[in-house]
Amino acid sequence: MDFVSNVMFWISNSLLVPVMVGLVLLFLLSLVMIGSLLAEQQKQRQKKIKYEHLFQELGSSSKLLHLRQSLSNAAKKQAFEGVALALFDASPAQRDLLIGDFELRQQKSNTKGKLLAKFGPILGLMGTLIPMGPALVDLSTGEVASMAYNMQVAFATTVLGMFSAAVGYFYLQLVTRYQHQDLLWLDYLNESLTEHIPTAEQSKEASNTLAQ
Repeated sequence: MDFVSNVMFWISNSLLVPVMVGLVLLFLLSLVMIGSLLAEQQKQRQKKIKYEHLFQELGSSSKLLHLRQSLSNAAKKQAFEGVALALFDASPAQRDLLIGDFELRQQKSNTKGKLLAKFGPILGLMGTLIPMGPALVDLSTGEVASMAYNMQVAFATTVLGMFSAAVGYFYLQLVTRYQHQDLLWLDYLNESLTEHIPTAEQSKEASNTLAQ
């Protein structure tokens, strides 16, 4: 029994350094994500100012042409603008495919935020519990300095883990809301195109009717 306990104790202690390295990497990633979030907020604000009134007024072919012109005149097209512009020249089936592919790419872009939100608490808890064992041993032997060091490591890893998780959660909340807004606009544009622009089959039927 003592042998098994010693092996488990040795394994858990050997994980402390990788856990600490992982937490430092997550912390650095969280700083990058904060910068990305600020940039995303700025892009979303500009997009809302530029296109919100156009999407709200979609109700005729002329409004659709106005929106298409605004999308075409964008100096630097983002992914949303590229997909929205492509919808005008696509068939109904192709439009559904474009929107679905855009949604998948959005979900893929959330990977880093999910990584922070999930692994931050996990590594933080591991970094807290691993030094607690040696700290208890030091307490029983009267090694106060060593115990204080282990407790310091435990608290530091907890803070880093929770900070990373908080950044990841906050990032996901805001970015997901922005992504839902983009998908809402694309779905509305798709429905408007279906309503106001005839499909190839409808155009063929109209031509046959006129010919008769």
